[in-house]
Amino acid sequence: MNHTIKPSGIAKPRLAFVVSHPIQYYVPLYHELSRSDDLEIRVFFTCHDGREAVWDSGFQQPVAWDLPLREGYPFEAVTNTARHPGTHHFWGVQNPDLLQRVLDWRPDAVHVSGYAFASHLRLLRALYHRGVPVLFRGDSHLLSPTPVWKRLAKTMLLRQIFRYPSVFLDVGLHNRQYYQRYGVDSSRLFHCPHSIDVERFRASTERFESEARRWRGELGIGADDLVVLFVGKFEAKKQPVELMRALAQWPDPALVCVLVGDGELRPQVMELAARYPARFRVISFQNQATMPVVYRLGDLLVLPSIRWETWGLAVNEAFACNRPALVSDQVGCAPELIRPGLTGQVFRARDWQDFGDKLRSLTESRDELRARGLAAGELAPGFSTAAAAQAVRKAFRSVLVQRMD
Repeated sequence: MNHTIKPSGIAKPRLAFVVSHPIQYYVPLYHELSRSDDLEIRVFFTCHDGREAVWDSGFQQPVAWDLPLREGYPFEAVTNTARHPGTHHFWGVQNPDLLQRVLDWRPDAVHVSGYAFASHLRLLRALYHRGVPVLFRGDSHLLSPTPVWKRLAKTMLLRQIFRYPSVFLDVGLHNRQYYQRYGVDSSRLFHCPHSIDVERFRASTERFESEARRWRGELGIGADDLVVLFVGKFEAKKQPVELMRALAQWPDPALVCVLVGDGELRPQVMELAARYPARFRVISFQNQATMPVVYRLGDLLVLPSIRWETWGLAVNEAFACNRPALVSDQVGCAPELIRPGLTGQVFRARDWQDFGDKLRSLTESRDELRARGLAAGELAPGFSTAAAAQAVRKAFRSVLVQRMD
């Protein structure tokens, strides 16, 4: 049965969002929902408001995204009193007045991103006891190995925490299984795809492709070369060094691997690139405005992560640029985005023989590789901002109906 959103004493029902800081993947969702004529939103930032560059431990440098992340939607920055503020640890987000700030706005429901910060966990509990519905969103999965003792402790803790939200927005199969493992009934699960601003990557396709061809030429990459692209942080879990070792002796001389990023493993990456100059090109960290061109440098995206790759939004972005992907089975998005042989392939993490076999199957025909890129592009709209907004609205309607009942 379809229900329309009904007023609750205010002109339009209100949905508050509580999130640590302006995240480039979430802001387009706020824009989309702010344009809705049947609900009102406000975003509460608990760690920082993105006004200044913030140290990124993964990239090992301060990062300020070059997109307008503070425009086009209403928000409040809530004072963070943590002694060592940051999103890298539980106690890095402390907001004594968060609950009151949220309640003062009189929301009909609150969308909370994650429980891994002290303030967010306190808010979940407080809203539950006050009868305010919560839409919870995270992207954890069960793919990464966990010691038995830790798994048991986590089970006891999360079964308690997961009583608090009214509904959960799962981003995909692995995330849904995670919630179910810890006691969330399927009736409380609403699918909400991990999304990107697909249009931003497609708005000027011909120009982006032209710029990528020029850039490839500047990198000394021939028109007939096959480019395998790695985009991300140079850190152990993403395995850029292991990827380079696997490709260093690849028999096809036309294969070039381009690595785009920065991080603690940069010295090892640069050392291997210097040892095999015909095989590797390394490009430093690129900001968001450049990424639609970056993905078009490659013919195939590779994401060989071994743990804690909760989703892998680089795959979404590559698909929006009509590029297929080869990912490890530790990458959360694989069941939704990788259709083996059609949009890419999945290989067993740490199994570089399997990686080589899958890479060979994808690249033996350039025409088929391009066709796979087009198939990947056809999937991209299903993971767009509009698709995510529709899912949020559906979950919001459900909690409003429950309140009326």
